[in-house]
Amino acid sequence: MKFCLFHLMPYGALDLSYTEKYPSAWTSLPNSYYDPKKGHHYYNRYLDELEYGDELGFDALCVNEHHQTAYGLMAMPGVIAGALSRRTKRARIAVLGRALPLINNPLMVAEEFAILDNITAGRLIAGFVRGVGIEYHTTGVNPGFSHERFHEAHDLIVQAWTRTGPFAFEGKHYNFEYVNLWPRPYQAPHPPIWIPSQGSTETIEWAAHPDRRYTYLQTFSAVDTVKRFHHEYMDTAARYGYTASPDQLGWAVPVYVAETDEIAYREAAPHIESLYNKFLRMPMPFLLPPGYTSFNSMKRLRSIRRGTTGGELPTAKDLIKRGMIICGSPATVRETFEQHQKEIGFNLLISMCQFGTLPADLTRKSMTLFAKEVMPYLRDKVPPAQMRSATAAAE
Repeated sequence: MKFCLFHLMPYGALDLSYTEKYPSAWTSLPNSYYDPKKGHHYYNRYLDELEYGDELGFDALCVNEHHQTAYGLMAMPGVIAGALSRRTKRARIAVLGRALPLINNPLMVAEEFAILDNITAGRLIAGFVRGVGIEYHTTGVNPGFSHERFHEAHDLIVQAWTRTGPFAFEGKHYNFEYVNLWPRPYQAPHPPIWIPSQGSTETIEWAAHPDRRYTYLQTFSAVDTVKRFHHEYMDTAARYGYTASPDQLGWAVPVYVAETDEIAYREAAPHIESLYNKFLRMPMPFLLPPGYTSFNSMKRLRSIRRGTTGGELPTAKDLIKRGMIICGSPATVRETFEQHQKEIGFNLLISMCQFGTLPADLTRKSMTLFAKEVMPYLRDKVPPAQMRSATAAAE
């Protein structure tokens, strides 16, 4: 199993009583709730935690992009990735991911990622997403063009990375007379591309296509949902005539480790509830604006997010039971992941060790226990499908 450390960089000083006045921590919450002096503290604390992940032996450090929200302060993930690129030496840096439809000049993403790839001598992983539905309100982009703009921006970026310029690119949404990328990426033909998703039918189909075979990451989902959509990816690959590798399947999930199950629950419970009941709180029209996704995918996404964005509020016990956070002693956590890996078939674990209002001391304790008492046990574990492939290759 491979291990990635994911960080949202939430505004941990958020006044959680905001829900008495405002429907969400996204867009509608006045920025008067933000204190720049506290923000300075949180940015530097969170960078320290990511750098500590490099010291602990995580395979990748993951940052991401969100806008106008207390849920995550990385509006420009390239800034955070740039800060990490010179302060870390071993772990890969994964930008999970840039919201391509929200960008009017995708060539700037191609340039940004190529620079990071050069600085790190090929440690960059490029993540591409469509962005959360509410971010179409914050950027003024028509959500009805989300898929079109995503696919076209992706094609432009990959061509910029791999074709000799200058050349022209003509599309429906993006047109450039001169595409001539300087610098070119360090990795050939380009950095690996990962696709985080909540389970959109169209995204799974597109990522699994044999022209791409991109790594697919299921995020913020109950474990049964992770299993369902990972198996859907594998079935899609089989329909295209190839076997999906377990390295093409990732699961992004909050993780908390403490000395015992009881201590872990007591320490994590208020902070995981702050994540799901406060930071992630969002009315469905915010999450899924008209045109953002197909009708079938909208039904799926509504089902997945029920109880985690608004309305009924889950308890920590509910979230642990559903596998929306893995919480417990080192033995409990490693046994849980080992069993899920056998049942689901993934080989990439994207662990979010800080969530909601979790303070620095508990974050570091959990990270340390996870790295020293969970990761070594799981490092050599592989899904049964991968073991069968390895056996067949040896024969």
